Amino acid sequence: MAILNMTPDSFSDGGLHTPSDPTSLAETVRSFLAAGATMIDVGGQSSAPGTPEVSAEEELSRVLPAIELIRGVPGGEQVLVSVDTYRASVAEAAVLAGADMVNDVSAGAMDADMLRTVARLGTTVCLMHMRGTPATMNRLADYPGGNGGDGLLSAIAEELLGRVAAAEAAGIRRWRIVLDPGLGFAKVGPQNIDVLRHLGELRAWPGLRGLPWLVGSSRKSFIGHITGVRTPAERIWGTAATVTAAVQGGADIVRVHDVREMAQVVTMADAIWRY
Repeated sequence: MAILNMTPDSFSDGGLHTPSDPTSLAETVRSFLAAGATMIDVGGQSSAPGTPEVSAEEELSRVLPAIELIRGVPGGEQVLVSVDTYRASVAEAAVLAGADMVNDVSAGAMDADMLRTVARLGTTVCLMHMRGTPATMNRLADYPGGNGGDGLLSAIAEELLGRVAAAEAAGIRRWRIVLDPGLGFAKVGPQNIDVLRHLGELRAWPGLRGLPWLVGSSRKSFIGHITGVRTPAERIWGTAATVTAAVQGGADIVRVHDVREMAQVVTMADAIWRY
């Protein structure tokens, strides 16, 4: 899954892509496809801590032109398009414009209409584990039984089970649900490493077994803290290690910025652990 942030304030690539420069945007999409992306995740609202919340209208003005452009690029009709939003109104407009999946960092918790909207549209949804909101999540990273190991894993699993139950109660088919452990969201420092180490246990958790998983570790701050690389765009090698761990742990989708490099990493990791 290639990341296409249409925001001026995303932590790694804010301002790189804008609807006002369709030529550059089309070239980026073509490069994603040529590099091996099979999904493109379009976002119009940054979820990085401290970034301002924009209106739904502003978010739509960013994501809809990008989705329409993707569908107009040669090969773009074949790629799966995901919209990264926690707003039901944005999700609905994006799906009607051609998006195949709703990628909600709040798992439907930040907009009471989200799960019902996804169910009505009959589309796929990715439910990510997070606590609170992007503004408050890092103050909510204490877990019963300890912040690592069993306490962390059981909390993630049980809280995701609750979101899966809410999605099914809203009418979303189970086979339309993807899960995301939420690296960097209400998880700080070593907690992210613990999640990567034990992804296989999460996948096998009673009630979650059989559901596909998305892992988004690309360029995140925990990689920078460990490697000492301060600039997010330069965290390619650290990201590669986390993507390899995700593949080993059974991830079905990896969400990345550096598509060409990570496509090679995934191909090699698949050859070692999955075939």
